Amino acid sequence: MQTIVGVLRGGPSREHEVSLQTGAAMLANLPTERYLVRDIYIDKQGNWHDRGRASTPDRILRQLDAVLIGLHGEYGEDGEVQKLLERFGVPYAGANAFSSYLAMHKLMSKVHAKEAGLLTPEFRHIERKEDSETIVHEVIRTFSQPVVIKPIGWGSSIGVSVLSGYAPVLAAIEKLFSEGAPGVLVEQYIRGREASVGVIDNFREEKLYALPTTEIIPPDGDFFSYAAKYSGETREVCPANFSRVMTEELRRAAKIMHRALGLRDYSRSDFIVAPKGLYYLETNTLPGLTEQSIMPKSMSAVGIPLPEFLSHLVNLAVSR
Repeated sequence: MQTIVGVLRGGPSREHEVSLQTGAAMLANLPTERYLVRDIYIDKQGNWHDRGRASTPDRILRQLDAVLIGLHGEYGEDGEVQKLLERFGVPYAGANAFSSYLAMHKLMSKVHAKEAGLLTPEFRHIERKEDSETIVHEVIRTFSQPVVIKPIGWGSSIGVSVLSGYAPVLAAIEKLFSEGAPGVLVEQYIRGREASVGVIDNFREEKLYALPTTEIIPPDGDFFSYAAKYSGETREVCPANFSRVMTEELRRAAKIMHRALGLRDYSRSDFIVAPKGLYYLETNTLPGLTEQSIMPKSMSAVGIPLPEFLSHLVNLAVSR
C-alpha cells in the first residue's frame, strides 16, 4: 500500500516563489512507485489548496500519512506550520516547532552557538525602532565598518545589508522595522570565505552524516544576498578547497549546531572561515532543494540522488 505524502509549498512569506521551486523538486523526485504524492499549495494569504482546489488544513491533513515541508521563511521555518501539523498528529520531516523557531531567530541561534563553544560575530540586538539611534551611535563607535544589518526572523538573506556610516545604517534599520521585522541585529562584519555544510540524521550508517563542505563565492562587490543566491552569478564550489583540518572543523561545527538547536532529520549551517578562526552565521532547518540550492549540489558530490534523500526523510517522519 502506498504512503500518502503531502508536499507543502508556497506560503505567506517573502520566499513564496523559492518555496514553489523547492516544492516542485520534491514533487518531481518522490518515487511514485512508493508514494502517492499530494501537491498542497498555500497561497500568499495563507489559504490551503489540495491539488488545485481550495480546502482547509484539517480536511487536507487528515488524509495524509506524512508531510514534507517545502516552505521557506515565516510560517514554514519559524515553527508555525509545525505547530499545526503536531496538532493534527501528522508525521513530518524536519525540526519540530520549538527548534524551528529557535534556529530561525538569529539572536537565539547565536546565543546557542556561543554556549556550544563556537565563535560568532559580535552583535547588537535592536528590539524596538525607538532604540535604533542610540544603538547605532554605539555600533559606529565600537565596530569596524562596514557592519551587517539583518532582520531577526527572515531567511534567504532577505533584508540583509552591509553598510558603513551612521545615516545609512540607521536608515536600513528603520526600513526593516517599517517592513515588519520583529527585531534587528547589527553584526560585526567578518572578512573571510563563506562556507556551508549540510547534515542528515541516521544516514549511511552514521547517526549524523555531514555532507561535503561548499564554499560560496558571490559576485565581486556583493555578499551572499538574496539576489546573489538566485541570480546564478554566485559560484558554489563543492567539495570546497579548504585545508583538511578546516574541512573537518566545518563538518564538526555543523553537527554541533544541529544538536545545539535540537534539530532533526536534516539542516544546513553557514559559516565564515576567517584568519582569526571559524565563525558561525546561521542554520537553515528547511534548506532549499531548487536547482540553484546548495544542499542538492553537495549531495550530488557524494552520489546521493534527490529521490533517495526524500525517501529517507519520509522514512524518518513515519518512524517517529
